Amino acid sequence: MLSKPLIEHLETYLPFEEDEKALIESKVSRRTVKRKEKILQMGEICRYYTFVVSGSFRMYITDAGGKEHNILFAAEGDWISDIGSFHTEKVSESEIQAIENAEIIQIQQQDLYHLYVHLEKLNRILRVIIEDKYVEIQNRVFENISSTAQQRYLSFLKQYPKLANRLPNTQIASYLGITPEFLSMIRKELVTRK
Repeated sequence: MLSKPLIEHLETYLPFEEDEKALIESKVSRRTVKRKEKILQMGEICRYYTFVVSGSFRMYITDAGGKEHNILFAAEGDWISDIGSFHTEKVSESEIQAIENAEIIQIQQQDLYHLYVHLEKLNRILRVIIEDKYVEIQNRVFENISSTAQQRYLSFLKQYPKLANRLPNTQIASYLGITPEFLSMIRKELVTRK
């Protein structure tokens, strides 16, 4: 079953019957993505909700000066998508790129809407997942306004424990809005305190 990791993830919320699992299986696709490969480019419409089976991804924007700013990360058992572009069918201003070799399961918009209609459980589960993601992003905005760089780093460690040792300093620093050198200073200071 191609969608087994996705089904297992969804069943941490609610169980599915075999016919429901078969319906989900019929509406998803699974693919392998190479490191640095983009599954969404700026100027494209986001056509998929993507579940990460293995590997990791980043969503980022590039400013007018060509500097990249990481918005969020996703690793095993997490979702990544430009939800605004997906729902409005407007072009995305962000990009989604594999940080590591990855395997993903994707659901196209029309297939997701079909599943929403025929599987109320899935509708409820994905609503909770999207609301949790919204809270995560909202908290990040609050932290960027009111927290120190060290507090933001500690929050990053809490939010992305699977990625803390897998991402290069440049990626984490971009997410935190600081330089890699300043991130190194923060890490050294935290180690010294222990």
